[in-house]
Amino acid sequence: MVLQIAFAFFLDILIGDPSWFPHPVKGIGRLIKLMEPLFYKPYFNLKVTGVFLVLIVVGISWAGGFFTLGFIKEKSGWIGFFLESFLIFTCLSINDLAKHAKKVYQALRQGDINLARKRVGEMVGRDTEDLSESEILRATVESVAENSVDGVISPLFYAFLGGAPLALAYKAINTLDSMVGYKSERYLYFGWFSAKLDDLANFLPARISALLIPLVAFLLMRKGKGSLRIILRDGKKSPSPNAGIPEAGFAGALGIRLGGANFYQGKRENRPFIGDNLRKIRREDVILAVRLMQVLSFICLLVFCVLYLWGVWLV
Repeated sequence: MVLQIAFAFFLDILIGDPSWFPHPVKGIGRLIKLMEPLFYKPYFNLKVTGVFLVLIVVGISWAGGFFTLGFIKEKSGWIGFFLESFLIFTCLSINDLAKHAKKVYQALRQGDINLARKRVGEMVGRDTEDLSESEILRATVESVAENSVDGVISPLFYAFLGGAPLALAYKAINTLDSMVGYKSERYLYFGWFSAKLDDLANFLPARISALLIPLVAFLLMRKGKGSLRIILRDGKKSPSPNAGIPEAGFAGALGIRLGGANFYQGKRENRPFIGDNLRKIRREDVILAVRLMQVLSFICLLVFCVLYLWGVWLV
């Protein structure tokens, strides 16, 4: 399993996810769109039908990976090896996350704030049409921090725990949360289980990030102690039980303050401030956040490999 995951990791670092590439996670998204009208029936209990949607989508995602891999491995161990590596590779977002953040940075360097707003809108769920430069930078750093868990640590965690099938099941949960887990009028009840299950799935990986981010900050000669201090002080301030931890870690490592007012579908939502307001956020903080995420990814892989090989993993 270690070799498959390591191969998948470095494949993601090298090529990321080309838009033309056949991607199982995109297939999961299409499955959700296909299934949603079948279960979203206002005359039924939307909480109950939302649970059924999650069980079916996650079940299909896990079973598809499990039975396909089982069949292929019986025919050829090598083909099975590469297929499992490929499936795990599609669950990782290291390259894509860095690429999207750098596109925002490049647009701001070119002085094109409208393009920067558009590009950060591809990373976050908040309204971005009227963001100032500092708000664009904050949104980008927050996205890189939060997705360090969702797009890196969690997929690696579940890949080591249960191979490609469990990693795909995790991505199904994560995709469900991003598509129907909003607290909007439509999804408040229908998506509640998707949101809660995503919180549960990311609970342990987020706390692993609390241990690793200060270490990575120290290795990169950033504020390692500050990162740990802000995690302990501000990590629980976010409405999300998990997102605040990596955001606090990144804020402390970079010496900036995150959080504040966001707008979602025109409605203002005030998020608690995370970190110390030691200085204004700068464009270079996006590049530093990306570097922090990339090194965090490698350290996470290394730690999980060591634990797995020493036989102290959770299996």
